[in-house]
Amino acid sequence: MTVLDYLPYFVLISGAGIVATLLYGLRLALSRAGWSSDDQRRVVGVSALLLIGWLGVALALGASGVYRGTPDEIPTIQFGILAPILIGSILIMRSSTMARVIETVPQQWLIGVQLYRALGIIFLILYGAGKMPGLFAWPAGIGDVLVGALAPVVAIAYARGPEKNGDLARGWNILGLTDLGVAVATGMVTAPSPIQQFAFDLPNELVGTFPLILIPIYLVPLSVLLHLASLTKLRRAAHAPEAPAWASSLR
Repeated sequence: MTVLDYLPYFVLISGAGIVATLLYGLRLALSRAGWSSDDQRRVVGVSALLLIGWLGVALALGASGVYRGTPDEIPTIQFGILAPILIGSILIMRSSTMARVIETVPQQWLIGVQLYRALGIIFLILYGAGKMPGLFAWPAGIGDVLVGALAPVVAIAYARGPEKNGDLARGWNILGLTDLGVAVATGMVTAPSPIQQFAFDLPNELVGTFPLILIPIYLVPLSVLLHLASLTKLRRAAHAPEAPAWASSLR
């Protein structure tokens, strides 16, 4: 079997595994924080509905070819990327329930879960198979592998010393967002569309077709929102009032 034969299984199994991991981690964090059973069921249930429903919509739209690029039509993939980020960002900034969830979930979990970003190695594999242009595959693949490999390292460092490693976590988040921005930008200029600028000899067609389309329209926005949640938690921790010195003696 060729790499293209394995691609649907790779993307679909990875996507399902990431969603399952997020929901399990959320349930575990709520339980350890002492949330009531009713609140746990409600939050995890709504989260499951959103994540699985969003994945289902992405699957349907991707499989129907909505985001497939053509040289003479304005691309639509940007809407699939930006719409979930906009909606999720509003929830992170405005929702009191989301604020409480972000406060509850440990920072090291928000960071460490993005180990899945190392799955971006698929771009390098596709490049090696002659199926994807290097202008996209190299920065997207190496960037994702780097961010994913660093995720557990940064998570452990933060867990051991939140006060001294806050800047490290912040820097990792900025690196992760930069990687995603570069991947989207290089994907746009190498995929077939009127704004394509590079890779005319090997257009980046795969990124706009099923199943690889699930990466930009599902995993990229999901990763962006995890970064924003992590940065929000870091900002709130930095502005939280310090406990008086005498309080530590009462613990």
